[in-house]
Amino acid sequence: MNALTGTGVLVRLAVRRDRIVLPAWIAVFVLMAVGSAAATIPLYPSLASRVQAAETINGAQSMVALYGRIYDPASIGALALVKMSGFGAALVAVLAIFTVVRHTRAEEASGRQELLGAATVGRSAPLTAALLLAFGASLVLAVVTGLGLIAAGLPADGSFAFGLALGGIGAAFAAVAALVAQLTASARTAIRTAVAVLGAVYVLRAIGDTAGQTGPQWLTWLSPIGWSQQLRPFAGNRWWVASIMIAFSVVVTAGAYVLAARRDTGAGLIPDRPGRAAAVPGLSGPLALAWRLHRGLLSGWLIGFVLLGLVFGNLASSVGSFFDSPQARDMIIALGGEKGLIDAFVTAELALVATMASVYGIQAVMRMRAEETHLLAEPILATPTSRTRWAGSHLVIAILGSTLLMAVMGTAAGLAHGAQTGDMAQVGRLLGAALAHMPAIWVLIGITVAAFGLLPRLIAAGWVALTGFFLIGELGPLFQLKEWVIDLSPFAHVPRLPGGAFEPMPLALLAGLAALLAIAGLAGFRRRDIS
Repeated sequence: MNALTGTGVLVRLAVRRDRIVLPAWIAVFVLMAVGSAAATIPLYPSLASRVQAAETINGAQSMVALYGRIYDPASIGALALVKMSGFGAALVAVLAIFTVVRHTRAEEASGRQELLGAATVGRSAPLTAALLLAFGASLVLAVVTGLGLIAAGLPADGSFAFGLALGGIGAAFAAVAALVAQLTASARTAIRTAVAVLGAVYVLRAIGDTAGQTGPQWLTWLSPIGWSQQLRPFAGNRWWVASIMIAFSVVVTAGAYVLAARRDTGAGLIPDRPGRAAAVPGLSGPLALAWRLHRGLLSGWLIGFVLLGLVFGNLASSVGSFFDSPQARDMIIALGGEKGLIDAFVTAELALVATMASVYGIQAVMRMRAEETHLLAEPILATPTSRTRWAGSHLVIAILGSTLLMAVMGTAAGLAHGAQTGDMAQVGRLLGAALAHMPAIWVLIGITVAAFGLLPRLIAAGWVALTGFFLIGELGPLFQLKEWVIDLSPFAHVPRLPGGAFEPMPLALLAGLAALLAIAGLAGFRRRDIS
């Protein structure tokens, strides 16, 4: 027996556990890239139109900070995938972080890894299995993305370079997550720390990309996100940059193994700060406990949504110069809005942000399942606290938290847009438009609650529904799906605000559906066994 004994068995176990989640998310990323390419190619058929659009993007500092720079204005591939090269790469990094932490630190926190370690499983086998799974998923993502972009009509070399850039980001942050998992003592802390590292390097890339000739452009080279963009797919294909990403992954992975050998199973090299000896007076009920459990996650989401609102508000003021061709105007208006190009752009971006707010809502509800499976709910339910009150407290946090996210995003976007245009009435308009998406978000929360109460083993139904609705909304108009298919998504029934007519009936029906789903879930939870 050696340190890697049992790695193959653990890899098969990890693949079995993620056999649905990983392929689904890889499919989402590939479809987003291919759909973006397929939609953009016919919009800019001439060289002049591509150059104009690329120069407009490069001239908007907020857009460069958010997505990155286009290094070849004549390249349709670079123009089509500018969003995926920045924001999409960050999402790939998040997937890698969650995958590695799920199969390392989370397993230790639950005690399952200690049981495996008592059998013929080497000390380094769990970490190796998690990294092999994450690296393998990154490789599959790279290859399938390249093949999909070729099928969409883009050059083969640039397509595989773009796939390599996404796969390299996945591998780099899988290594970061593996290192962080050795430092922290809980899965939540590991995820928060790794995501904070991702946010820091994203900001470094943004500062470097927006710096002038005399500014700190070198900061881009301190960021793995910057490395993926400096590989420059469809704009020269600098393959040698991939060696930097590979070297970074190897060095950080080696550091993770060194740290793993120096700590006890279940412990982190940086111990958790001890809590109070006695509970504060405010921690006297299930709602206060739920707030205590969710406040850290919600705080991080709030910061991100404020920044998104400021960026989108600034972008809205200059969107008219970007969508200058008739084809581009037709596309963005088709995505939403009726009274102007700016309103249509804001409507499309709010739909994207509402999808992200749904992620928080689903996460908040799934915390109940984590509390149950980690045997933390049972001691609470052994007191006079009822099941409905306990579950309802997490549901309240999910609803109010997601509402708060949309409210701060709409307010920040309105302030930024109003400051640019001199019309502070935009604050109320964009706040109302953002909150109009709440009933659709509540439907996804309701689906997750129903799954938790009725079929807890299928708690991932919330993620499946979100993925399906997102793909319908993003790809439905592009692939001209039938209207009844598009109507399956609750977001298809949200009024197209600002600019469109406000229709309360669809929102009331969505809110009613969400309430029925939540009630069914709570009723099911009252009757089933605690597992």
